[in-house]
Amino acid sequence: MSTLQRYHLSPSAAPGALTPSLRRLLQVILLVGGLLAVNSVYLAGVTLAERLTGRVLQNAFYLDMFLAHLGLGLLLMLPVLVFGMLHFRRAWLRPNRYAIRAGLGLYLALLALFGSGILLTRFGFFEINDPHVRRVAYWVHVLAPLAAVWLFVLHRLAGPRLRWWQGAAWAGMASLVCILALALHLWGGQRDGELLVRAFEPALALTPAPGGRPGAAAIPAEHLLQDHVCAECHADIAERHAGSMHRLSSFNNPAYRFSIEDTRAELLARDGNVHATRLCAVCHDQVPLFSGRFDDPDYDPDADPAAMAGITCLGCHAISAVNSPRGNGDYTLTDPPRYPFAFSDNAFLKAVNRQLIKAKPAFHKQTLLRPLHQTPEFCAACHKVHLPPALNHYRWLRGQNHYDSFLLSGVSGHRVDSFYYPPQAETGCNGCHMPARASADPAARAATADGRSAVHDHLFAAANTAVAVLVGRPEAENAERVAFMGRAARVDIFGLKEGGHIEGRLHAPLQPGLPSLAPGSRWLLEVVVRTTGMGHALTQGTADSNELWLELTVRAGGEVIARSGALGPEGEVDEWAWFGNAYLLAAEGNRIERRNAQDIVAALYDHQIPPGAAAVVHYALDLPEGLTGPVEIEAALRYRKFDSRFYRHVWAHRNTGPYPGNPLPVTTLAQDRVVLPLAGATAASGQQDPPQPQPPGQNPQVSDLPDWERWNDYGIGLLREGKRGQSRQAEAAFREVEALGRWDGALNLARVLHREGRLDEAAAALERAAEQGAPPWVVAWYTGLIARDLGDLDGAIAALEALAETRFNQARARGFDFGRDYRMLTELGRTLYERARQERGDARRAARAAWLQRARERLEQALRLDPENAAAHHTLSLVLGEVADTDGADRHRGLHEYYRGDDNAVERTVTLHRSRNPAADNAAEAVAIYALRPPADFQATQAVAEH
Repeated sequence: MSTLQRYHLSPSAAPGALTPSLRRLLQVILLVGGLLAVNSVYLAGVTLAERLTGRVLQNAFYLDMFLAHLGLGLLLMLPVLVFGMLHFRRAWLRPNRYAIRAGLGLYLALLALFGSGILLTRFGFFEINDPHVRRVAYWVHVLAPLAAVWLFVLHRLAGPRLRWWQGAAWAGMASLVCILALALHLWGGQRDGELLVRAFEPALALTPAPGGRPGAAAIPAEHLLQDHVCAECHADIAERHAGSMHRLSSFNNPAYRFSIEDTRAELLARDGNVHATRLCAVCHDQVPLFSGRFDDPDYDPDADPAAMAGITCLGCHAISAVNSPRGNGDYTLTDPPRYPFAFSDNAFLKAVNRQLIKAKPAFHKQTLLRPLHQTPEFCAACHKVHLPPALNHYRWLRGQNHYDSFLLSGVSGHRVDSFYYPPQAETGCNGCHMPARASADPAARAATADGRSAVHDHLFAAANTAVAVLVGRPEAENAERVAFMGRAARVDIFGLKEGGHIEGRLHAPLQPGLPSLAPGSRWLLEVVVRTTGMGHALTQGTADSNELWLELTVRAGGEVIARSGALGPEGEVDEWAWFGNAYLLAAEGNRIERRNAQDIVAALYDHQIPPGAAAVVHYALDLPEGLTGPVEIEAALRYRKFDSRFYRHVWAHRNTGPYPGNPLPVTTLAQDRVVLPLAGATAASGQQDPPQPQPPGQNPQVSDLPDWERWNDYGIGLLREGKRGQSRQAEAAFREVEALGRWDGALNLARVLHREGRLDEAAAALERAAEQGAPPWVVAWYTGLIARDLGDLDGAIAALEALAETRFNQARARGFDFGRDYRMLTELGRTLYERARQERGDARRAARAAWLQRARERLEQALRLDPENAAAHHTLSLVLGEVADTDGADRHRGLHEYYRGDDNAVERTVTLHRSRNPAADNAAEAVAIYALRPPADFQATQAVAEH
């Protein structure tokens, strides 16, 4: 007879399932398990409440409880596993097979519980970061306790009688603790948050006291200097961030250091303090600013490690809100709640802290990686600037502005009248500047094109190749920036005009058609620069010191016969070149060349090119007599971060002795080349060589373009020259586009005709464009403008409101939303106001009030997107005046006055500078013609400039 049969026939012969020692162990396990159950229900309750409320309810107490959860779980694991094995060893021969099967199930459930817990904890020797695996483990860890409780009940029901009252007592205690804790979270969470979070509103106009908002305490510098801690888990990200311009934004950037120290010295002499330089510090020097050190006039950055920190990890990730779309650092930065022992000096406690972060990364993510961080408004907090009167003692002026340039573009899908649109809207800045980069980082969630796990690249590749050279960063980082810039723009040597003037006969597009050039003849060379891979204007940023220019070189017989835009002996660019920059002036007509923003009064010109737009540069070319061989023309769009004027100041701030010239790297963004034959069979010195064929791939950006697009870009560039530009020539270009079968021609022709006031012709062109398949939203925009100008306000309102609500299925499918085009909303508000004024008399008072209310809503919508919109403030003041809201009307009238330009000061400043600088005077013309000069003339000009 087997042992099992013997025990079955005589149960009393079977050994007891629990020895006294096992019973005592079980009591300990039940006690610790009960505490863990209460703890677990509390943690689960907070998680559920967060999902239901959408709020972050985890706090320091929650983290303490989670630490207890880890500790209790690890403490319980070994005793439970040992007890289960010993208990099974004694019980497996007992006749109650139902209890044994339930016990085995319970043991397996506990194995799943502990195994999933270990997998989720991320021990240093064993880490699983795959999000899919972790998601499965999480739900196993959540459901396994429920299965364990059920199986435990089944196991005990098959054995001795259960003491239900003990279980009910534990359940009641757990419920009571969870209810009390959740009540504290839901109704007392804000008070707890105020203890943990210090918020700042550091935009200059909102900072009346050092260190942030009134009553806000300074954040200890060490709280923000945590990059080394972040690098322990996010090494790949930290390595890329180390070479970024964010990391090199502060006194560790020689160019910025010159500028900020120069400005601090000037403002200290003017104001007696340096408070106005917070405008710079809020985005460049966060740690010195928020720690309260920056406002000290004697602040020594060499004695403060925080001055070399740049924008730290928490400089971005601790930003919890953007308070407005004004920029100027108008964000709220919170000193985030830390995991326990974050600042401990004890090695063991530090290890516990790291383990907590790995085991509970959700809290880390909730507090430091918010949906806000994926929006363009987040970047706009620093990449949009205005100069307030507190800084310049003059008036409000717009500064650099990446945000609105992106917002009002076809790339974002918000602009109603872009020349070009992408297949799908780009939702923010990260798509270009933080692409997916393959990584095994624990935070890897994105995916590369080949499906590998990736993080967003924290090099933030853009166009600043200068600082990397100045501080000695690896060349590979700049190589990435150069590759990134390669998609920014293209150059097209488009055509030649006979006689060297804008009215001359146009030969275009060049290639494959090539006119013959006669020695001694004069031509006007038409070069088109088009932005192609940018979501904001070229260049934006520090556009006054950025150096973007065209270099044109003309050769014949192997000799250079004319050029524009060459470098001089000290690396300076020919001042007579075309520059794609913003040329800024101070009050007395002097050029801004030290990045001295406090002195800016006006722009002489702004040659930046919006995304998906073009500029046409005109060059006068005089061919000398006696030419031999074909004429070769090369055009190159060059870029250098920091022009020689500014760099000379930077160099002098750090060095003594003779200035060695500008060594900063020059990047060629795009280029084109064309070889033109000379007229006649022979030249002055004999038989002419046949023209050489274009080298393959010389400019694939242009050679692959259809003729209609080259004509269209040319017309766009002419149209953008303004009302004093070449409207007639733009009209002719767009008629060529239409003749080539593209709707762009008729649509852009309507733009020209509308601007010239030829409304009937514009309406006819618009109708043709619609029939040919032009984007209906652009057609609606110009339909509304033409209807308004013709006095059909109802028709204009219908068209504009269709845009405001994006009633275009094709646009919605592509992610476009025209309700964010505040220019359109302002136009709609003005039209609604004009419509209200047509409702006259007491009988029409209600209708008039309804129109005014609609106008008010649209104008307020526009101002939520652009609070600095002078036109919207003006029209809203008129609307509020009509409804007898005197206070509101006065407020918006004052804001209009605050934000509007000062035309008189601009005219005086510009006139002064133009009278002193012939090259700048020429460049400021609506239609500027740049001379292609012989090399000898260029060298003579350089010599004069040096003296």
